[in-house]
Amino acid sequence: MNVPGHVHATHTIHHQHRHRGWNHDFAPVLTIAPGDSIEFDVMDASDGQFNPQSTAADVSTMDFGRVNPTTGPVYVDGAEPGDILKVTLLDFMPSGWGWTANIPGFGLLADQFTQPALRHWHYDTSGSVPAAFGPHAKVPLKPHAGCMGCALAAPGLHSIVPPRRVGGNIDIRDLSTGATLYLPVEVKGALFSLGDTHAAQGDGEVCGTAIESPIKVAAKLELIKQQPLEFPRFTTPGPVTRHLDAKGYEVTTGVGPDLMTGARDALRQMVDFLARTRGLDPVDAYILCSVCADLRITEIVDQPNWMVSVYFPRVVFE
Repeated sequence: MNVPGHVHATHTIHHQHRHRGWNHDFAPVLTIAPGDSIEFDVMDASDGQFNPQSTAADVSTMDFGRVNPTTGPVYVDGAEPGDILKVTLLDFMPSGWGWTANIPGFGLLADQFTQPALRHWHYDTSGSVPAAFGPHAKVPLKPHAGCMGCALAAPGLHSIVPPRRVGGNIDIRDLSTGATLYLPVEVKGALFSLGDTHAAQGDGEVCGTAIESPIKVAAKLELIKQQPLEFPRFTTPGPVTRHLDAKGYEVTTGVGPDLMTGARDALRQMVDFLARTRGLDPVDAYILCSVCADLRITEIVDQPNWMVSVYFPRVVFE
């Protein structure tokens, strides 16, 4: 939906205008017309609690009430329940620094990795140079926003942690430059917010964090009127794994009647494989899997057992 006669504007929302959790009573910080573009200034997932000098000790003292702040909310004029908010991701402007952490009690193998760990990444802001992981690896970058969503119709404050039908903490690494996300609208004005920007992430974000990084994001917001949408969907502008495909993959699998157990088994074997063949500390192998390995359901029809696989890109080491 475009407003006749409206000259589409470009706006900026600074990171001071951020909130934690979802609540349709949050006052919008900006009102736009459909078709306008916005540059979101996004804090990292720690809300600035980590910096390049932070250590693993800072993970233990992190205030979890501040994690995953989102910039916004934005009121889209004319948006009503039953509409679709169309979010086109125009550009990502990375900061050049990020972090990945193992947070005790969080992640797919939380029972096996119980101690805090923190790794820093420094990268070229153009995104064209892979980020180095110590002397071991260089991870191809693909900046994206992990958290994008509209306010819920249900009253009260809702946690930022889980994804929801209106979006939220969806952590889809393919929502990068040129991608288009479609979100159900449940409240007047949509009340859209964006946060949790990553410089790179594997599908699954298995340790619970990606390369968490402050990044500015330019996006255009449009409306599709009265076309109910049950859950988010998105469109990519081209191939989604080209940045990782060049040297092929090492793949481990988990097989059994439970998908979550299969995912854990496949990941555990990949961590063991990388530690054994590459001389990595197991927690470093775990962290690397979170930022560049893809967790995939590779078979779900041959009952009673299903197969889950972890694809680790060899280009990281070559």
